[in-house]
Amino acid sequence: MNVSEISLLVIAGGQSSRMGEDKRWLELDGVNMLEWLLRKAQRQPFKKRYLCVEKVTGQMQELARRYELDLLVDETAGAGPIEGLRQGLQVMPTAYALAVSCDMPLFTFPSAAPLLMAANGELAIVAEAAGRRQPLASLYHRELSAALASALGRGRRKIGAVLAEVPHRIVNLTPAEAFFNVNTPADLRLVRGRFANSRRPLPLVTISAPVSNTGKTTFIERLIPKLRAAGIRPGVVKGDCHGFAVDTVGKDSWRFQQAGAASVAVVSPDGYFIQRQTAQRASLLDVANQLEGVDLVLIESRNHGTIPKLSLWRGLGEPVIDEDTAALFSSRPEPDRAVHQYGIDAIAVGLVLLSNEDNINAINDENRRVGGFGGFGGGSSSGGGASSGW
Repeated sequence: MNVSEISLLVIAGGQSSRMGEDKRWLELDGVNMLEWLLRKAQRQPFKKRYLCVEKVTGQMQELARRYELDLLVDETAGAGPIEGLRQGLQVMPTAYALAVSCDMPLFTFPSAAPLLMAANGELAIVAEAAGRRQPLASLYHRELSAALASALGRGRRKIGAVLAEVPHRIVNLTPAEAFFNVNTPADLRLVRGRFANSRRPLPLVTISAPVSNTGKTTFIERLIPKLRAAGIRPGVVKGDCHGFAVDTVGKDSWRFQQAGAASVAVVSPDGYFIQRQTAQRASLLDVANQLEGVDLVLIESRNHGTIPKLSLWRGLGEPVIDEDTAALFSSRPEPDRAVHQYGIDAIAVGLVLLSNEDNINAINDENRRVGGFGGFGGGSSSGGGASSGW
């Protein structure tokens, strides 16, 4: 089955109750989540595209016009995504449709390609990523609309409950990150951090803490081998408030610096270093971007750095949770914090937050083993499935 043989149903209804505000309009790099999905969809040769909404607004009409979608409005108010799915399947001209919600900003259409290749007459080909079913990133036959209508007539609104009663197939999809749902402010923090790095030539991650002796260096020291094992070459930039000396008093390079050299470099068979005198503190970000031969730079700093930040806290001072904080690694759970929290020793979680490793189940297992406070539903992103037309 090819993309040009199916329809697309963009499911843009829902209450956003856990987010506390309408997540369709939450912005990532200046573009709302719904429009991010529509931009991606516009590049795909679907036979027909539909935007399924609970009510007509000028904003929805404009998006439908701009991205060439037919606007479908729920006939049953307050029914949730199941109504948009039912109506889309009922009116579409194709046998199958891919239904995708707008709260997966890391979603890529190539990641769903295996669904098309797996279809063999079933009413539903359901995506599963990192052990979680994803009914709003799945492929559906138009005949499923009757079962959805029947469920709605009986007051049932869970798509999963309907799928359990009809012929369907489960397809495990990777990368898991593509199916990460942004349901809470904490989820949004994670995604904003990943978005920031997706637009940089070199990914940067800050390891921060409110006070010294919190374990930033130990955390990085234990994280580096995990990154190397995943094929990621990390670099490190450390912020220092007290001054430092790389060289040894009396050595030739020290003597050059004492004589007034603005920069001194020492080159040996197994490496080199450059020490540069500056009139004021250099930007940690600028220095990080000068590192060569690395895939990722970890910035250790209490007060400087950039998004995304992994904040460490051992009960000393107040946790560093600002707009750049992606996650909190803590010695104990902190209630009422709008950020994902993990155990202070959950180093493997840091690997997922920093890398493109699709290893969520293992990450969650280790997080539980070391006393983490919550699982992580992300993963990684990649393409694939060229034979399906994506």
